Amino acid sequence: MVRVTFTTPRGETVEAEGAAGDNLLRVGQAAGMPLEGTCEGQMACSTCHVIVDKDWFDRLVPASDEEEDMLDLAAGARATSRLSCQIELSDALDGLAVTIPAESNDMRRI
Repeated sequence: MVRVTFTTPRGETVEAEGAAGDNLLRVGQAAGMPLEGTCEGQMACSTCHVIVDKDWFDRLVPASDEEEDMLDLAAGARATSRLSCQIELSDALDGLAVTIPAESNDMRRI
């Protein structure tokens, strides 16, 4: 199992685990995180945007041009922003830390 620490928009930390090969969006949703994922991983939205801890960012597979285009539309995007649907968990990412931006708005919860 791959351990992930999410920091919520309220500053709370939530520990979650996922299997290698799963994506961060599914792991976050299963842990109750406010990651809407409207397009279900098709890179047609930015509702699964997370900010990757700077110590982990360079360990990820680089973002594709398509992902970079979607991140340009993400509210609160930063230099270490990624779409959680595009982060595939691996043993090398055990301990990954990400923050859900305060600008996130999960419409499933309204």
